[in-house]
Amino acid sequence: MLNHIVRYLRCPHCTAPLAAKGRALVCSNGHAFDVAKQGYVNLLPGAVKYSADTREMVDARAEFLGAGHYAPIADALVSLARDTADSSASPAAGCVVDIGGGTGYYQSHVMDAFPEAEGILLDISKFAARRAAKAHARIGAVVADAWQALPLLDASAALVVNTFAPRNGPELRRVLHPQGALLVVTPRPDHLQELIDTLGLMRVDERKEERLSDQLAPHFSTTTSRALTTTMTLDHHALAQLVGMGPNAWHRDGEGLAARIAALPEPYEVTLSVTLTAYRPLT
Repeated sequence: MLNHIVRYLRCPHCTAPLAAKGRALVCSNGHAFDVAKQGYVNLLPGAVKYSADTREMVDARAEFLGAGHYAPIADALVSLARDTADSSASPAAGCVVDIGGGTGYYQSHVMDAFPEAEGILLDISKFAARRAAKAHARIGAVVADAWQALPLLDASAALVVNTFAPRNGPELRRVLHPQGALLVVTPRPDHLQELIDTLGLMRVDERKEERLSDQLAPHFSTTTSRALTTTMTLDHHALAQLVGMGPNAWHRDGEGLAARIAALPEPYEVTLSVTLTAYRPLT
């Protein structure tokens, strides 16, 4: 798929457009980036700002999402994408970009809703990129740092998706088509509330949505915001995956966590609560 989406990519060193040449992507200034045997390309320009998800974290996320526990989020995201596309640049005419897209679970659902679209998934983890490269026939996977300059040409994205991922306002605005849309999914304060004290998870900032609005306000205007709250019924294995697939994995005590999960009823009901917001770029 990289041969099809390379026309949206730029060199992370000199910003010149990239082109496919054999098993590599190259620019006119001689910079070359080998395509991994798993089908993704690494376009990191150098040192990264944050730690990347490990193989174990990505495996846990793939299994948890594959079981359908977050399917309501994927369905709501597709619905918002369809509603937004009615009055924006058609994803079929541009590129659907997922920033911090992980295994490609959410983007695959969006791509199915737009059968003519081409997709690029960016993630800082090579383990995520390996899975994303095989997640969908029309997704090309790229290792990139969301906090640095994105390896995408200006105005190359008709739709940008950002689910539980970093948001670099200036770069998101640069790569988005003037008639395009940015879709952001963020956790609400009651997300996973039954597990916060019980398992010692990090709390969602009560001002998270306000901070997000302030962060993007110089570059985007809000067009739609929807709340999604439902209940998941999880067994002990799924609870361990849920903790192990996200940022809580960096702070967990393996044996202590297992003991706390084992002490919970099985199955256990957990709140899923997120906000989905659509933005337009300011002109």
